[in-house]
Amino acid sequence: MTERAHLAVLGAGPAGLAGALAATARGVRVTLVDAAERAGGQFYRQPARALGARRPEALHHQWKTWERLRDGIDRHIAAGHITHLTDHHVWCVVRESGTFAVHALRGPDQDEGVAVRADAVLLATGGYERVLPFPGWTLPGVVTAGGAQAMLKGGLVLPGRRVVVGGTGPLLLPVATGLAAAGARVAALVEAADPGAVLRRTPALAAEPGKLAEAAWYAGQLVRHKVRMLARHTVLEAHGTDRLEAVTVAALDREGRIRTGSARRIPCDTLAVGHGMLPHTDLAETLGCALTGTDVRVDHEQRTDVPGVWAAGETTGIGGAALALAEGHIAGRSIAARLRGTSPDPRSWAAAARARTRQRAFFAALEAVYAPPPGWADRITDDTVVCRCEEVTAGQVRTAAGKLGAGDLRTAKLLTRAGMGWCQGRMCAPAVAGLTGCPLTPGRRPFARPVPLGVLAALPED
Repeated sequence: MTERAHLAVLGAGPAGLAGALAATARGVRVTLVDAAERAGGQFYRQPARALGARRPEALHHQWKTWERLRDGIDRHIAAGHITHLTDHHVWCVVRESGTFAVHALRGPDQDEGVAVRADAVLLATGGYERVLPFPGWTLPGVVTAGGAQAMLKGGLVLPGRRVVVGGTGPLLLPVATGLAAAGARVAALVEAADPGAVLRRTPALAAEPGKLAEAAWYAGQLVRHKVRMLARHTVLEAHGTDRLEAVTVAALDREGRIRTGSARRIPCDTLAVGHGMLPHTDLAETLGCALTGTDVRVDHEQRTDVPGVWAAGETTGIGGAALALAEGHIAGRSIAARLRGTSPDPRSWAAAARARTRQRAFFAALEAVYAPPPGWADRITDDTVVCRCEEVTAGQVRTAAGKLGAGDLRTAKLLTRAGMGWCQGRMCAPAVAGLTGCPLTPGRRPFARPVPLGVLAALPED
């Protein structure tokens, strides 16, 4: 199947939906390609239709914004202006003579190849969770914070009955309150960040009063559900034989060191843990887009340095749904103008640009507050598995960096196989970087996901 489209939007989260609507409203035909069965991304993740959820809005805030996006997309699909390809997993984007070929795998088995051809591409591929290892993190019952939220939003199921939510980052608040409201006993919210660091950045944070009000609401929900908040604490170890039975947490001093005598054991059957987010940049890397650190670099129109390629949302830097909506709107307007051969007028997206500036400043302040605590890598024991795919331990990584002289992630990968497995380092790269002292640099790959050889063999020779 080959379909011609003016614009291919990759990802149907807030940024992709906003970009598709903005472009379509200005006469651009859009193909919206997404791996999920329903639009919304992680932020607006919807329960499967077969579950018959009566009140899905109970699992979300900003529901009215979602309804506006959903209804707009549905209208344009009905009118034939937008083609929505669900359950399509993009593995490569190739530039061909001024146009682009978006290659995807279709269906649950991902064994059928699909090509979408477009004049322009909007990368709205979102982000993924960073989870730093600790002893016991591979036990059944230890899940990522976003994974626990996805189970609740998408499957209407709880990951467990007695839950500890731990790590660092703004995501922990909605996860803890969502699980508690759904009936889980949240024994503790273990947050490594220092509350004093938040107060020191009050001027930057106060520029977004709506966000502060949202945080205050979450705090009230924690009190209502009697969730114990352990600020400036960290999870030291997960305990259990066949599955999780308890976690040990401890307090941190201002330098991120464990306070002597502060360790305590909390019984639980589930640990939902996360240490912030990282951008999905795989497709941008295959196209040769420049990165700034781990973020796709864009200009004021959300254009990358590759002609015909725009990027918006978490892939340009972690910043939440409101920032993704603003960036997607700007990108969609820019794309529509550029495809018509005209120069876009930045005044047409002035409000979105102001929102983008405020949100970027807000999340830059949050990033400093919610950085993983210093010294976390020193607390990982040598026998702790770091790369789960290849079962590489922290001791093996330390040996590669120390005795064998690995000075970058690629060398550490070659010496230990850390990052050679199914996830291609998405889970273990932050830990390997911390253990070796190497910078966390994305590795450019020709494919963004595993591809059946039969799909590759069926491609045209050109």
